[in-house]
Amino acid sequence: MQAGYRSIAGVDEVGRGALFGPVLAAAVILNPSRRIPGIQDSKQLSPDRREKLACEIRRYAVAWSVASADAAKIDEINIYQASRLAMREAVLRLNPVPDLLLVDALHLDLDIPQISIVKGDALSVSIAAASILAKVERDGLMREWDRVFPQYQLASNKGYPTPAHKAMLHKHGPTPLHRRSYAPVAAAARAAALSGLSSSNQQ
Repeated sequence: MQAGYRSIAGVDEVGRGALFGPVLAAAVILNPSRRIPGIQDSKQLSPDRREKLACEIRRYAVAWSVASADAAKIDEINIYQASRLAMREAVLRLNPVPDLLLVDALHLDLDIPQISIVKGDALSVSIAAASILAKVERDGLMREWDRVFPQYQLASNKGYPTPAHKAMLHKHGPTPLHRRSYAPVAAAARAAALSGLSSSNQQ
């Protein structure tokens, strides 16, 4: 534990590179007397392991929270600012209020002492715990949206720009939950608009 601080929160986000859906952030205050073995960067864990660790984190942490910024907000203020917004909201939802933040590579607009750690999810167990909660939460949302938009295969690609996802974007056009400010989505939207214009001209 950082010297002189009693309540330290790790903060991280997931989904910055996705074409679809929100960016998710989590904040976690771990219990120093209840160690949870196996916590590491969520990207290094299998889905099953992430789910199990997320359950333990939610059960044993002093406090945890998640927050998000949706595609419309990302398009409005850009993904960097939307990530900071979601992370800030996650911290504000914590009870108790932390007296130090460990943040993955960003600085948040909060009057709380904070340390920005590059690759923090690999270096801080608190940030890694936050990355696990955020990843599990966002993956669950993608599975739910897969039932609404099955053609985009969101349950498997989680909204990220896989070749199949980009191909379906060009075939069907973007949904209202795609990030229009991202180049592949913008290109698909232009193509869909032109296709619609061509069709109407032929009628």
